[in-house]
This record gives sequence, structure tokens and C-alpha cells, in this order.
Amino acid sequence: MSVAESWSRVMGLLREHAPADHADLPGPASERMLAAAEERMGIALHGDLRTWLSQNSLDLPDEDFDDDVMCCGFDGFPDEGSFFLGVRAMERLYANRATSVGFDPPDQPDDPFWRNEWIPFLSDRDGWSGKFVDVRDGRVGSWFVGGPTVTGEYASMAEYFDSVARTLTRIAAGSSPVSTFADGRLVWS
Repeated sequence: MSVAESWSRVMGLLREHAPADHADLPGPASERMLAAAEERMGIALHGDLRTWLSQNSLDLPDEDFDDDVMCCGFDGFPDEGSFFLGVRAMERLYANRATSVGFDPPDQPDDPFWRNEWIPFLSDRDGWSGKFVDVRDGRVGSWFVGGPTVTGEYASMAEYFDSVARTLTRIAAGSSPVSTFADGRLVWS
């Protein structure tokens, strides 16, 4: 399954079970926005990341963007405490993580906390934890400040979005102890 198909499955589940949340999501990023982001970051986006952003760039509207917060996004999606990043939030977090030598810490090239080839696409509000896509091969990993970075947690963004769709399906079936759909929204307890 492609990233476009797996993301469409996620959006279909939201549209069906959380139509108010679905209606809040913004539209796609333009090719011009993506090219400008690549230029500012100094790295090409992986094809899956580009495809996903061209379907939904989950940046908040300008009036809701908070400059005092490291990352801004739509709260509670895909889970409680984290959210998918739009182009602007992605760039901001990437700029905070990127280093002049290409990885951090500089004395651990084979086991770094961060590499410049990793572009974050999901984060908590403080930028302390989240998921990234490796532009070299499209694998999805995760980071947590103060903990180990996990590379290759998912083989692709499509595989990751399939896991999100499975979670939403469990929630819709009433099989989740921590979340439900209520009044057209995804609700976490």
C-alpha cells in the first residue's frame, strides 16, 4: 500500500467517525511551499513525505500559530499529547535539531541522537519526542530527548499510517480503553 492510500484510509476513518475533527484539517501544501521548505532546510524531502504533505499540510492557521511553543499542530491527533506537523512546524523543529556536522552528538556518527537526514513529521508540543522520516530510505523512526533514538521503527510512512488506521479502527469498534469518538471528535480520556 502506498503512503497516499494509507493516509486516505486514515482520513476516511476520521471523516466517518470524527467529522468535526476531519473538517478542521487544512488542505494540501503547494509544490511551491514544499520547494521553499527544502531550500530553507537544505535537504530534499523524501517522496513519501512530499506525497503526504501534498495531501494535507497540517499547519495551524496563522492566527492560531503560537511562536512561544516549539511545535504547533492539531491537538489529539493521531494520539493524545502529539500531533502531525505541517510544513512550517516541520521546518522549525528541523532547524532546532540540525547540526553543522550532520549528526548529534558529533562524536557518535554510528549511533547519533539526531541526523540531518531525519525530518520530523510528528511531535509533542515541546519538540522533545516524536517521529521522523529518514530521507535516505523512507524509514520512520522516533526520538525522545534523554532516551534512545529508534531508527527503522516502521519500514515506511505508509506502514506507519496503516498503524494509525488500525488504532482508529479499534477506537471506532469501542476497543480502546483510552479513547473514543464523541460528538464528531476523537476524545482521549
